[in-house]
Amino acid sequence: MAPTARGDVSRRPPVDPDLDAGPAGAPFDRGRRARSGRNRAVVLALACGGAAGAVTRYAVALAMPAAAGAFPWGTFVINVTGSFVLGFLLILVLEQFPRGRLARPILGAGFLGAYTTFSTFMVDAVQLVHDGRPTTAVAYVLASLFAGLLAVWLGMGSARVAIRAERWVQETDR
Repeated sequence: MAPTARGDVSRRPPVDPDLDAGPAGAPFDRGRRARSGRNRAVVLALACGGAAGAVTRYAVALAMPAAAGAFPWGTFVINVTGSFVLGFLLILVLEQFPRGRLARPILGAGFLGAYTTFSTFMVDAVQLVHDGRPTTAVAYVLASLFAGLLAVWLGMGSARVAIRAERWVQETDR
């Protein structure tokens, strides 16, 4: 790759595919005006998805309050269901709808980023220790990690099954 007036193009940082910055090797400023409109759409998608995810998380937390020293089921359910949905969406977006430019920002980073909550997970674990429940804290951390990994794996597998089923239905309709 030949150097440009702005420096060696091959040394620039990787670009987020959601931002669709143009063809590989293009200088940073090529099509900047066209991209800025697309970038606004991505930011708006993130904001809308994030708002919906935060409200959903709040509703689940209200529906499943945890008493002091008790296993925080609300945060656990939020993070495990978010892991499942993220695994499912990851496969759907990457394998079935790779050109859905706003799907990842709206659903992945936006909705699920606001819905799931690592910080609350950590605060809940520390609070259990402070409440004199270290065994419950360890059980919570291990159960969250195991269930989260299992949920992502099941979500990815479910998406692949759904994609195969859809293709099978389309083939049998012909």
